[in-house]
Amino acid sequence: MREKTTTKMTASEKRAVFGLAGVYGFRMLGLFLILPVFALFAEGLPGATPLLTGLAVGIYGLTQALLQIPFGLLSDRIGRKPVIFGGLLLFALGSVVAASADDVWMVILGRAVQGSGAIAAAVMALAADLTREENRTKAMATIGMTIGLSFMVAMMAGPVLGRLIGVSGIFWLTAVLALLGVAVVGLVVPTPTRSRVHRDAEPIPAMFRRVLADGELLRLDLGIFSLHLILTALFLSVPLVLRDLGLEPLRHSTLYLPVMLGSIAAMVPFVILAERRGLMKPVFLGAVAALAVAQFALGLFSSQFWGFVAALTLFFTAFNLLEATLPSLISKVAPVDAKGTAMGVYSTSQFAGAFVGGLVGGWVHQQFGLIAVFQAGALVAAAWLLLALGMRKPGRYTSRLLNLGRMEQGLAGELAGRLRGVSGVVEAVVVADEGVAYLKVDRDQLDAAALDEIVARPA
Repeated sequence: MREKTTTKMTASEKRAVFGLAGVYGFRMLGLFLILPVFALFAEGLPGATPLLTGLAVGIYGLTQALLQIPFGLLSDRIGRKPVIFGGLLLFALGSVVAASADDVWMVILGRAVQGSGAIAAAVMALAADLTREENRTKAMATIGMTIGLSFMVAMMAGPVLGRLIGVSGIFWLTAVLALLGVAVVGLVVPTPTRSRVHRDAEPIPAMFRRVLADGELLRLDLGIFSLHLILTALFLSVPLVLRDLGLEPLRHSTLYLPVMLGSIAAMVPFVILAERRGLMKPVFLGAVAALAVAQFALGLFSSQFWGFVAALTLFFTAFNLLEATLPSLISKVAPVDAKGTAMGVYSTSQFAGAFVGGLVGGWVHQQFGLIAVFQAGALVAAAWLLLALGMRKPGRYTSRLLNLGRMEQGLAGELAGRLRGVSGVVEAVVVADEGVAYLKVDRDQLDAAALDEIVARPA
């Protein structure tokens, strides 16, 4: 009989998860802090144009998109911590370059170097090394939550810091945060005794063709690309519109706070409908439609303060809902043993969208004016909605990892067949040399007792 393992995190696992969540949060906060203030700051920057302002805001996404998967694969070869240390030091260097800039081109260079510190995949792989399979999902969710939290803090803190220490001061602060992250990784996060490949948490080169050939996954990748294209372009216009409506930059924080809190409260019922009531597709399509409506309304009410605020609240309600549901959809759709690869491609698409959003948003502003940025965002969202209409209704699936111990290849194949025969098991892959079974299960149909019996007697 195999003893049932506890799913309660050990002290070491908690140190690893919360330490890495802090590091990830510091880094994302450093990237987000300039979003609500840079468009205003750039107006007085030598050489700045709307196009170059957009490039400065979005270029970090290009270097992120190009390097995050290669750096994750590099961490398999030389270790997680060296890659994370190097990425954080690159981020700090880019922050210093941007803080010292005396024209827009130096800011662009600094932001590109910031983005080259692409540690997301290495952080997730290290978290996987330091947590048991039973706690992997909780660990990844905890780290992922820091992205949303960092964004909210940045919206509130960015305008205040912009007034107190200026945008150059914000860049200096992000350099300090990166160095603090180095200290946390070195002093708080444990060093794993052994690193190995985790199919659920990191990209696997052999799986790329399979993931890139999946039409449903590509549809979702294009969705996150569009979402972050719209978001980045939005912040090339919103701070300027708020200023023109008479709201001084320091008070932008007092507007973002109720808008963000209101949007989160508004989205929660829809998340419950999507996940617990099996209404994921209609909720998802409704959110994309709301995104398009919000973009159109932002342009329509750009000269009416309360109309603009209402449109901004609708935008962030749709944005937060989509940001929460897209990763869940990836997990439901991806092949069970290629989840990490699917998430790697998804993250690359997200960063690429931020780059294109900065570039396109800046060009549209320069060529057609401020309000045209919102209209362009509405068109992107409408095109996304048309593409999303064809998505399959996702099942109420969840992933499970079972630690079985190393076994012979023949036994692994036999065990996978037995697992697939359990009611509610949609997919089952047993990797012999990893000693892990990757399962995708239907929560409503799963025969948990039969599954436990097979796991207790795998032979």
